[in-house]
Order: sequence, then C-alpha cells, then structure tokens
Amino acid sequence: MHDDIFKHTKESMSKSLASLQGELAGIRTGKANPGLLDNIKVMYYGQTVPLKQVANIAVPEARLITIQPWEKTLVPEIEKAIRASELGLNPQSDGVLIRLPIPPLTEERRKDLVKVVKRYAEECRIAVRNIRRDANEEYKKQEKLHDLSEDNMHDLQSEVQKLTDDFIKHIDEVIAAKEKEIMEI
Repeated sequence: MHDDIFKHTKESMSKSLASLQGELAGIRTGKANPGLLDNIKVMYYGQTVPLKQVANIAVPEARLITIQPWEKTLVPEIEKAIRASELGLNPQSDGVLIRLPIPPLTEERRKDLVKVVKRYAEECRIAVRNIRRDANEEYKKQEKLHDLSEDNMHDLQSEVQKLTDDFIKHIDEVIAAKEKEIMEI
C-alpha cells in the first residue's frame, strides 16, 4: 500500500517533468528543430491531428525546417496552422513542400522567451509540490487509520521530500539548459 503511494507519486512527478520538456521543445531558439512543430494541429478529414501524423518533417539546414505533407491538399491547411501558432514563423510553399526559415531571435525576443520558460518551470515546480502534498496526506490518512506508525509515516514523508527535491533539481537543470540555448547567438 505504502509502496503504491510512493510509486504513484514518482510516476506523477515524472509526468509533470515530461510535460515541461514537451512544452520547452515547442519554444523557438533560433535553430531549426522539428520539436517546434509538436504542438501544431491541422484539420484532416474533419479531425484535428498533430502535424507530424500527416507530413514528413525534416531539418536540411541549421535554420530551415521542411514539411512535406502526405497529401498536397493539406499544404494550405498546414500553412494556416503554422501562421496561427505563436511561433512567429512564416511558411513558404511551392504547393508540394513547405519551407520554414527560422530567423535569428532578437535580444528582446530572447528575454521574452526566457520569461516564458521560467513560467513553465514554476508551473511544473508547483505541480510537483502538489503531488508531494497529496502523497503526504495519503500517509497521514494511513497513520490515522492505524495502518502506519507515526515513525513510519515520518520516514515515508522524508522519502517523498527527497524525491521532490530531486525532481525540483532536475527541473532547474532542464530550465538552465533551455535558457542557455535561448540566449546563445
């Protein structure tokens, strides 16, 4: 029972970190990266689907992404979705292939992106702390039901705190790397 709580806590924290990493992949850094397009969705036969499910995405150069839809009819839909996104990119198409030149970032835009990254990090830290709180409450319930001694409860809460500290440290490392990547010219 107690192992289940800890296991669930660890899984939840891992999911929060994975979610943060997914969000960060979608932040433009001045270098071409197919991950930029992970959050782009397009209409395909009446359904909204991720872009990578309907096209091949490649990075032939450091500042260029190419998108080759599996069906030519998707080209205008993909262009529209990219323009509507917050990426600030301008797709260029020849009717078959879409080219996405990645312009260098201005200093001001870099600072704005760092603020966004820090906001995502804080949201992730809050999520991890909330998961810690939920686990600690579960242990307290176990103790009240006499399924757990007070000493065991404190030991388990200490383990959850150590796990929380490890995840917060990992979040900070991921954020520091992303900030460095954004500020790199």
